[in-house]
Amino acid sequence: MLIAVITDLHANREALQACLAHAKQHKVTQYAFLGDLVGYGADPGWVLDQVMEYVSQGAWALMGNHDAGLLQGERQGMNPVARKVVDWTRAQLKAEQLDFIAQLPYRIEWQDILFVHANAWAPENWEYIDGVMEATRSMHATKASITFCGHVHMPGLYHISLTGKTGEFTPMPEEGIPLSRQRRWLVIPGSAGQPRDGDPAACYATFDTESQVLTYYRVPYDAETACQKIIAAGLPASLGHRLLHGN
Repeated sequence: MLIAVITDLHANREALQACLAHAKQHKVTQYAFLGDLVGYGADPGWVLDQVMEYVSQGAWALMGNHDAGLLQGERQGMNPVARKVVDWTRAQLKAEQLDFIAQLPYRIEWQDILFVHANAWAPENWEYIDGVMEATRSMHATKASITFCGHVHMPGLYHISLTGKTGEFTPMPEEGIPLSRQRRWLVIPGSAGQPRDGDPAACYATFDTESQVLTYYRVPYDAETACQKIIAAGLPASLGHRLLHGN
C-alpha cells in the first residue's frame, strides 16, 4: 500500500488540488488527512467536500485544532486572527460539513502506524512538537513503530534507536528514506495548505508499507490565486501574503 499523508490543508483549494493530482500521478492507493482541513484559506467548503469524498472511498481523516475551533466551546488558546477565520468559516459551511467535522477522531491506529494531528501523548490538547524533547515524549506515548503528525507546518523526521537515543534531521524532497524496523519514527510531512519553512510549495509525504520507504514532496501550486481569494473574501490579507513566501 502506498499512503499519501496530507496535513494542514487549511482550506487551500489550489494547494490540495496540486497535492492530490501529484499523488494520483504517483499511484497512491490510500490517503490520510491529518487535520486542520479548514482555517486561514478561502475554500473551506470545497476542501471539506473533497476530503469527505475521499473518506467515503476509504481514506482516513482526523480532527485538527482549527477544525475543532468550529465546534462550540473548543476555541481556547486560538489567536484573534484564527478566531476571526473560524467565525467566517463556520458561516460558509453546510450542516452536513459541520457534522462531518464533529465526527472526526483525534487519532487513528492502523497496524503499527499511528496518525495524529499534533502529538501522541495528548492529541486533543494541540501541544506542538518543536524539537527532540517533544518528539521523544510523543514516541514514548505510543507503541506504534511510526507516528505521522502535522500541526507545526514544517517537514521533520525524528527517530529513536535501539539504545534509546533520539535523532532528527531535515528530510530532502523526493529522496526515499527507508524506515528501519530497528528504530521508531515520528514523521511530520509539513503543511499542504500553509507551509512555514520559507518554501511556498505545498508539502506532503508518501509511505510505502511494503518497502517501508518514506518520501517527502514539495508541490508547486498557484499560490497567487489562493492569496487573492483570501483577500477577496475579506479575511486578513496577511494570511494570503504569507502563502507567497511560505512563512
